[in-house]
Amino acid sequence: MKRILVPIDFSEYAENALKAAAFFAKKNDSEIFLLHLLELPGQMNDANKANDLLQKITEQPYLEGVKISTSVQFEKAFSGIMSFSKINKIDLIIMGSHGTSGIEELLIGSNAEKVVRLSEIPVLILKKDINEAHFDNFVFASDFSEEVKKPFQKMIEFAEIFSAKLSLVMIATPNSFKNTIDSEKKMKQFVQNFEIHNYTLHIFNDTNIENGIINFSKKINADLIGLCTHG
Repeated sequence: MKRILVPIDFSEYAENALKAAAFFAKKNDSEIFLLHLLELPGQMNDANKANDLLQKITEQPYLEGVKISTSVQFEKAFSGIMSFSKINKIDLIIMGSHGTSGIEELLIGSNAEKVVRLSEIPVLILKKDINEAHFDNFVFASDFSEEVKKPFQKMIEFAEIFSAKLSLVMIATPNSFKNTIDSEKKMKQFVQNFEIHNYTLHIFNDTNIENGIINFSKKINADLIGLCTHG
C-alpha cells in the first residue's frame, strides 16, 4: 500500500483523512495523492484557487517528510475518485466522514458510501481527528465465506503495518442463527489459509448485523472496523 489517495474538499473531515494518510505514509513509506474535483469545466477561477489551497495544505507540519502529489480535475466526485485511482494505480483510498451513529449513518447517502461499495481497492473511512487515534485493536466482521479471502489478505497487510491485534467476529442474529460449534469450525478453517498470528475468534449475538458489529466493537474498545463489500 504505497500509493494513497485522499479526496480533498477542504472540509475538516477531509483534513482528518489527510492526517490519517500522513500517519499511514510515515509508517509505510507511502506517497499521498491529493485530489480536488470540480464538476463544471468552466470553473477556471475555482481551479486556480483550489491549486493554491492544495499547495498550502502540503506545507502543513504534519506532512513534513511525506511525498505528496496534487491534482485538480473536472469530474463528478465519485467517478473522479474511481478513474483517478485506476489511472494512478492507487493502493488505498482514505476519506473523511461526518457520520455520528452506526454504520448506516457513516455511509448511506454519501460519496463515501459509493466509494466503499464499488471500489476495487481498500477504503479507510475516518470519523474524527487522528491526533489521539490508535490502530492497535482491529475488528474484522464477516461471514468468512470463500469470496472474503482476497480482501481479507489485504486487511492482514494493513493490520501488520501497525502490528494491530485482529479480533475476528461472526455476528449471529435471530434471523441468521448459527450454532457455536459450526461457526467456530468455519472460522478456524478460514484462518488456516493465511499467515496470521496475532488474532482472536469471536461469535457475538445481537438483534441484527449492524448492532452486533457496533456493540462488539464497543465491548472490546476497537480502534478500527473492517468489512468486506460485495460491489
